[in-house]
Amino acid sequence: MTTRVAIVGHTGKLGSIIESVVEADPDLEIVGRLTSRSDLAELDGAELVVDASTPAVSIDVVRAAIERGVNVLVGTSGWSAERIALIRPLVDQAGTGAVFIPNFSLGSVLGSALAAAAAPFFPSIEIVESHRETKVDSPSGTAVRTAELIAAARTEVGPVESPHVDQRARGQQVASVPIHSLRRPGVIARQEVILSGPGESVTLTHDTVDPAAAYAPGIRLALRAAREAKGVLVGLDSFVDIGIRVPRAHAAHDIEERGVPGQVARVTGG
Repeated sequence: MTTRVAIVGHTGKLGSIIESVVEADPDLEIVGRLTSRSDLAELDGAELVVDASTPAVSIDVVRAAIERGVNVLVGTSGWSAERIALIRPLVDQAGTGAVFIPNFSLGSVLGSALAAAAAPFFPSIEIVESHRETKVDSPSGTAVRTAELIAAARTEVGPVESPHVDQRARGQQVASVPIHSLRRPGVIARQEVILSGPGESVTLTHDTVDPAAAYAPGIRLALRAAREAKGVLVGLDSFVDIGIRVPRAHAAHDIEERGVPGQVARVTGG
């Protein structure tokens, strides 16, 4: 039997890729194509809601899915661990599933996991993320997720060293990690995690160069997981074994939250 899917934000860059993936899957049927301005009553009849809207609208989409007793897959940015914690009891009470994916790129998930694995060994860590100028939010959901994972990995050694955080040019702190956001033409999505210690540094860089090719495999995996999910799942690594231990936590102030075409990932040391 096919699963009836409603996509919110189907006209956006991510939404259009999700729509193509869903259309190509014989086990899925699109019964609703909504924009961020659509009446959420159009979700009626769907068995799975996919949210690729905007950060301001996403919370209403998720709540509307929960109220209807259907599972939701969230690809919209802006969902921090604290914000997800507010949704968790609603999902548990409804007996549904909510899957939050900060980044559908498998290479990006690997990059964040590698940063978390290295985090306990370096006292200073900062993130620089770049997206095209049309991205409306900052820092990116991927950068927030990476910072949260870094903080969870450093539970025993403490927060990162980030001097002069009172100065605006030092970036926005997320879980003690300074994040610097660039919004400019000529780039799609890029994240650098710079880990520094006495006499050395390691830089983990992930570039998305073809979003459709990079995101499609992760979208297919997430759609499959979202149909059967119970409770809250965060990140592709919550249901794909990437071979790297990703830190987990259970409190809102801690962190919970897998060669792919279309991506370039590299590690540099110096």
